[in-house]
Amino acid sequence: MAEYRIDDLAREAGTTTRNVRGYQDRGLLPRPVRRGRIAIYSDVHLERLRVINNLLRRGFTTRHIADFFTGMQRGDDLADVLGLEDVVSAPWSSTHTATVTAAELKELLHTSNPRHLARLAEYGLIEEEPGPSKQRRYRVLDTETVQSYSRLVKLGVPLDGILEVHGRAAEKLAGVARTLISSGRTIIVDQHHDGWLPQTEEESAWAAELLTELRKAGMVSAHNMLNRELDRTMSEQLAEYLGDSDEAAPA
Repeated sequence: MAEYRIDDLAREAGTTTRNVRGYQDRGLLPRPVRRGRIAIYSDVHLERLRVINNLLRRGFTTRHIADFFTGMQRGDDLADVLGLEDVVSAPWSSTHTATVTAAELKELLHTSNPRHLARLAEYGLIEEEPGPSKQRRYRVLDTETVQSYSRLVKLGVPLDGILEVHGRAAEKLAGVARTLISSGRTIIVDQHHDGWLPQTEEESAWAAELLTELRKAGMVSAHNMLNRELDRTMSEQLAEYLGDSDEAAPA
């Protein structure tokens, strides 16, 4: 089993030494082994920190997390018995990925401009893999989206414009996602209370089904609303375009 000093542990877990100490004080992390004045941590601490980070990113507070771990220490095995691991940590998004060379990415999007690559990375579409600069490789994190943008680029659409639209759309969709998830939280708070966690298999099954159905409803309604709005806007702008064309035509 690997051993870590606190600085190394924090770096591996993507957090800070201050957070590590704070989690210890709150009882979220077991105390390290002491070797003289040196605190030694293990893979157990690292995995626990990764779980904490994951839960925090998903909106749980340290009090929620403390309750979660307390239940596990009682022997409740919440992660398995109540299915919280699936509800909380399973990602909802699923996209196909692929690894490509820098040359292949350039051929795909007709660019090797660092500014374009930085924006693609910012939007979570690509990430550069570690390695020598002469053999640079990229992980395409959403091949369907990148390939669709590749087809637009080949039709003459500037990549700058595509990325600008992507950024604006992502901002709007983030607001939609916050609205949907907040509505789920409101349902739980109305029926129980803020900070409530399932205590039985039935309660866990209800929470899991609620979150799953909320996600499905959000995906279906967002998809269908977008298609309806695309149809409506296409018709409006086509009529406007043809009207401008008629006005511009010679008498």
